[in-house]
Amino acid sequence: MNYNEKQEEISVDEWRERLENVHIQRSDMNKLIMNYLVTEGFKEAAEKFQMESGIDPSVDLGNLDERIKIRDAIQRGKIQQAISMVNNLHPELLDNDRYLFFHLQQQHMIEMIRERNTEDALKFAQEQLSERGEENQEILSELERTLALLAFEEPEQSPFGDLLHTSHRQKVASELNAAILKMENQDSTSPRLANLLKLLLWAQDELDKKKIKYPKMTDLSRGTIGEK
Repeated sequence: MNYNEKQEEISVDEWRERLENVHIQRSDMNKLIMNYLVTEGFKEAAEKFQMESGIDPSVDLGNLDERIKIRDAIQRGKIQQAISMVNNLHPELLDNDRYLFFHLQQQHMIEMIRERNTEDALKFAQEQLSERGEENQEILSELERTLALLAFEEPEQSPFGDLLHTSHRQKVASELNAAILKMENQDSTSPRLANLLKLLLWAQDELDKKKIKYPKMTDLSRGTIGEK
């Protein structure tokens, strides 16, 4: 008898019942939330949550101001302004992390494409990014996807339109935020909650590879569990 034949099959209802019987301390959940707010630089929300929960943040919230300004600049599409602030805060960061610097420059080009500044975007790619693509195949692939936006009258509707979503700005902002935290020798460069979700996705992927039946979480944002 192989492993799949011996495995215990659990229904969704049984799995939900088991989850309801798992007790998690409210203080532990509050610490996860506070860690997320502090790590991602949501100062105002962290201050309010501190008052509501009584959980103290692991760092002085006053130290979040510069990271917040940088994140907000990226989320508003002001990439050059963000780069200038990073250089003032940690002059060596972008010199030492050239892949991160490429992503910031790539986002700057995306913002020019968003504003339909086609000529400026092409000029920027030729002068600032083309050489980087020749040195690194991964960068070349990302650069080609970005340049492909220029082939469409409505790039938002193109197969590469995800680059123009606000979520892409957030992705770049999170990458930069993690690099700043690492530079400042913070214990964690990504929220513990995000790490737990990555662990969940990894475990489900491993189960899928082994063709094991289990109640799979199909929607992380809503905690939806379905049959697998």
